[in-house]
Amino acid sequence: MKHHTFIALGLSVVSLLAAPALAQTTAAPATTATIAVAPAGLYTALGEKPGITRLMDDFVNRVVKDPRIGGHFKDVKPAALKESLTDQICQLSGGPCKYEGADMKSAHADMDINKGHFNALVEVLQSAMDAQGIPFAQQNRLLALLAPMHRDVITQR
Repeated sequence: MKHHTFIALGLSVVSLLAAPALAQTTAAPATTATIAVAPAGLYTALGEKPGITRLMDDFVNRVVKDPRIGGHFKDVKPAALKESLTDQICQLSGGPCKYEGADMKSAHADMDINKGHFNALVEVLQSAMDAQGIPFAQQNRLLALLAPMHRDVITQR
């Protein structure tokens, strides 16, 4: 049951992460979205920038191969996606990075993402976090930061 709660929260995270690479450098910086305040210590708990970089490397490697959602990433440059997601998660978790990618609504507007796609993305993120040894409580803290973004990511109702 706990895993299903994480999936709902994680979906937001995954959608959030995919948009920057898809938008590459053509979209305006995120300025309209409400950004949640990171729980104290989350950046450190994720391993700071090196840990977040490893997590995003693992996540992107998994997501582009996932049969449920990999097609959404066929035109994405994995290195650019990894870098963008690393900056985004670093900033969201309270780190010193600055995310300058597209806002989630603009980045996902034409992607036809439904709840199933979003849930699959969250599952992949959770698998990557498990593989990186990120404790369950820290996974929940990160997913809680990402969850509010789902309404801007899911474009197919």
